Amino acid sequence: MPESVKTVLYVRLPVWKIWPGGMVYVADYVHKQRPGIRQEIFDLAVIPPGRRKSALAGRLAALQPDVVAFSWRNMQTFGPHPENDALDVVMNFDHSPNPWRRLKAAWQALGIIADYAGQRLRNFAYLRLARKLLPQARLVVGGTAVSIFGKYIAAKCPPDTVVVVGEGEQAMLSIVDGFAAPAGHHYYKDVAGTVHHRPAEENFDLGRLTAVDFDYVAGIFPAFHEYVGPDGIIGVHTKRGCPFQCHFCLYNKIEGAQQRYRDPVEVAKEVEVLNKRYGVKHIWFTDAQFCSTRRSMHHVEAILDAMLARRVDVRWTGYLRLNYLTPEAARKMIASGLESIDLSFTGSQDMIDSLTLGYVLDQQMAAFRMFKDAGMTDQKVKLYLPLNAPGESPETLRATMARIEELYALFGRDQVLPFIFFVGVQPNTPIERKLIDAGYLPQGYDPLTLWPFTIKKLLYNPGRLGRLIGRAYLRALEVSSKLDDTTGEYVGRATLEILARELESFTPETDRRTSVRDIPRSRISSLPVRSPTA
Repeated sequence: MPESVKTVLYVRLPVWKIWPGGMVYVADYVHKQRPGIRQEIFDLAVIPPGRRKSALAGRLAALQPDVVAFSWRNMQTFGPHPENDALDVVMNFDHSPNPWRRLKAAWQALGIIADYAGQRLRNFAYLRLARKLLPQARLVVGGTAVSIFGKYIAAKCPPDTVVVVGEGEQAMLSIVDGFAAPAGHHYYKDVAGTVHHRPAEENFDLGRLTAVDFDYVAGIFPAFHEYVGPDGIIGVHTKRGCPFQCHFCLYNKIEGAQQRYRDPVEVAKEVEVLNKRYGVKHIWFTDAQFCSTRRSMHHVEAILDAMLARRVDVRWTGYLRLNYLTPEAARKMIASGLESIDLSFTGSQDMIDSLTLGYVLDQQMAAFRMFKDAGMTDQKVKLYLPLNAPGESPETLRATMARIEELYALFGRDQVLPFIFFVGVQPNTPIERKLIDAGYLPQGYDPLTLWPFTIKKLLYNPGRLGRLIGRAYLRALEVSSKLDDTTGEYVGRATLEILARELESFTPETDRRTSVRDIPRSRISSLPVRSPTA
């Protein structure tokens, strides 16, 4: 490893086309601290698969970087995303009454698993390629996948690789300074192949992150203009850390339990430059939750005040927690361009408490009314429903659907989008420990297994309620759309409509063989019939 680093190449490993915000923040920070270092961002996501290896080899040979830093976003196989229909496949395999659909789903599931396995192998091959072509360079790998599975990745990396868990700014700065022991939480595989672990001991001071210099980023990132413009969605973060202990979430471990904040003026400047210089119209605030605690609500208001003062013309959203919303904050959100309310939702306080979500349902419902009173009109209400999580019962499901009916009445049915999803079991979370103790998952199971029947368990939807929900979802697909911008019924609403009717006759003694297939067509006559569009 050269003592004086002159060139850094950041490589975004293949994923669907989504703004590489983490790399941009790290590269911008390193540039501001060490402006003499040459940096470049190379995005494999925008290169056709058949050309990726040769394109990377060519760039490595031409640039000869001292440091090659890879960003790895996705690794686990159960997570549905825009490039596949994993949820539909699982639902069909487990619950379709049609044997042909189940067989087809089994084949599709094997294809998805094979694709993920291939992606893993190819990503490690990209790291080995860099090591082969640049034997003296230091390799770095970070990103979401690494923050969750850092130990596994470190074991399979080439020698002399730093595996950064969580925040990357301090680690990268120490690496370009030639430090033998990088800063921050990381694993290091030395030249002899031994893996060393440095746990997190400090958090990065976010007050040091000024607004991104997008002119600089555009100069080092050839694919930059493929992401900006009126149709682009750019991620901006305002804080890190989460004080909550939700049973299925890792944010409080990856980013720490203490919230740390960026300067609101710097955040607003960032949004202003994206909007006025690069034509960006859509902003996604990438925080674990854009607003959550009382203090964070004050921080959000300061950001919105600064955006309003700069007259930025954007539509924005992010994951919201509404415990401490005030009428004034709701008005500022609407005035500054709120595009949608995105949040996890269950209409049962028992389920909120069971999952340790840390809020009061009545407070949340009152916050919805504040938005309506603040003048909310065309904004969507996107409800991410953790259906059939541990502790779910017919009674809690009915309570959730009753609350959603209240939101239909408040905002209009077409504006409320219930997203059907299930808890994904992540390693080292309370829900994982609970399921191991209950015997649902075996002790010592591999969270990165490619065994289909274990993978299926990690998308948690067991038992007879799972069967009821799954068949309601499949039936809804036949009469609705998965798109949220089309006319007609949306699949989440249709699923809940069918599920509500089924629950009317659901009892502990209900025959296990009863399925949505058996529901008379007259019972779903209120749903518009349309061809599936996705």
